[in-house]
Amino acid sequence: MPKCTLCPRECGADREKERGFCGADNRIRIARAAKHMWEEPVISGKNGSGTIFFSGCSLACEFCQNFVLSHENQGIVITPARFYDIMFELKAQGAVNINLVTADHYIPYIVPVLRHARQDGLGIPVVFNTSSYLKLSALKQLKDAVDIYLADLKFSSPAAAMKYCSAPDYPQVARAAIEQMVKKVGRPVIRGGIMQKGVIVRVLVMPGNLIDAKASIKYLYDTYGDDIYISVMGQYVPMPHVTHRELKSALSPSAYRSVVRYAQSLGITNGFVQGSGADDKIYIPEFNCEGV
Repeated sequence: MPKCTLCPRECGADREKERGFCGADNRIRIARAAKHMWEEPVISGKNGSGTIFFSGCSLACEFCQNFVLSHENQGIVITPARFYDIMFELKAQGAVNINLVTADHYIPYIVPVLRHARQDGLGIPVVFNTSSYLKLSALKQLKDAVDIYLADLKFSSPAAAMKYCSAPDYPQVARAAIEQMVKKVGRPVIRGGIMQKGVIVRVLVMPGNLIDAKASIKYLYDTYGDDIYISVMGQYVPMPHVTHRELKSALSPSAYRSVVRYAQSLGITNGFVQGSGADDKIYIPEFNCEGV
């Protein structure tokens, strides 16, 4: 991919010869492929979500819990054939879906494999787990390859997006991307407690950013109502690499509860909240190349 413009950063890297801003070149690199029990209940179910964690990230938030992936590109290069096999291995282990975590910057390389797997009887939903920092042209490539979008709306404020991700265009880009996701897959369909298609949008509540989180929740509910699920997340974990003072402390339970109460006051019923202990590092997987 010479002069890459896949993501909104449009870094122009020649990915045949070098890595782009996202840290990726023209090869698929992953750091973990295993069942994961800690997604939303309709994604993990009782048997676990078949998560594949990709290396690199086009957004690269300062506070990222998966810093070794998003900033340090930890992982192993695999072939498209190996990616294909991994999906069927996860299915054989009982995974209720295939969950592609931060695969945005690999879209041109993984979509043909996803379609091949579907034609060969993969038979379980494919989840695209994304920061939502996606160009519409990239989303278009996912047509007929993805059933569920597990998206973020990290910020409603360009100032906050600039402060923490150096991406002031994030709110407008993410909102446009989420709109297209909803148009692509429609209203949620859940069978046997497991989502088969639809959109879940996550809002991570961070210390010092409660107003922004509330603004994101209100925008989502005002815009989509019950056509999506809204997941209000309280699992912020202060990582050692953060530089902004407010991010160095854990989110207080009372602060999280205030945002949850706000979401409830809007009348949201299609939603998820997290219980106590959600901010424990135990919920961050080990990126030890399991299953790769």
